[in-house]
Parts: sequence; C-alpha cells; structure tokens
Amino acid sequence: MSTATYVLLAAPSGGLKVVVVFVIGLVIAGALIWAVRRGIGVMIREPDRPRADEQPHLPDTGPVHEEREMREPDEIPLNEDGSPRLMPYQLHHAGSRRGDDQHRRRWSPGSSGSFGGGGPGRV
Repeated sequence: MSTATYVLLAAPSGGLKVVVVFVIGLVIAGALIWAVRRGIGVMIREPDRPRADEQPHLPDTGPVHEEREMREPDEIPLNEDGSPRLMPYQLHHAGSRRGDDQHRRRWSPGSSGSFGGGGPGRV
C-alpha cells in the first residue's frame, strides 16, 4: 500500500470507515467470547481433581533420600579395524559410570574459586 492509500484510509470523512472498524471490533470480541466458552467447555469435560486420599503417600520406610556419587565419562571404544563408528547396541544405556574416586573435587587452595574472582589463578 502506498502513502496515498494510508492518507485516504485515515481521512476523517466518511461514516463507512467507522462502521467497518466497529464491525471488525465486534468480530474480534465475538472470537474472544467463543474462545473463552470453548475453554470452559474443555475444563468441564476434564476429569475431576484427585481427592486427598488419592494423593501419593510416603513409603512405609520413610522418605527416599537422594544418592550422591561422582561420575566419570565412558570412553567410546574404537572398532577392531580402528574406525570410530559404533552401532547402538554396542553402547551402554548411560554415557557415564561410577567413578573410582568418590571424593568431591575442590578448587586449589589460594584460588578464588570462581571465574573472574580476582584471585591469582592456578599456580
């Protein structure tokens, strides 16, 4: 559309433009009302929320605690002919395994412990 078209559309004369804008507004409002009614209908058809006795309960042994272990990556072995291509059945289900050393690694003493922390760095 050219500038002249915008000028003609923005001109104050003519009641038809007001009616067109009003009708467009009614269509938008009707679409919003329809969407809300449809959403309410979907909510009504959903199953009820679970009651308090249907909620999950703690096991008889008490709460389950998380297990923390140090993992190390599994190395991808090479094929017999030296090519790195492996088939999916040759890989494990996880890309890591339990590490031999279970002590958490800490930063070096005297370093800041964070990137850009202003410490002297590793020496």
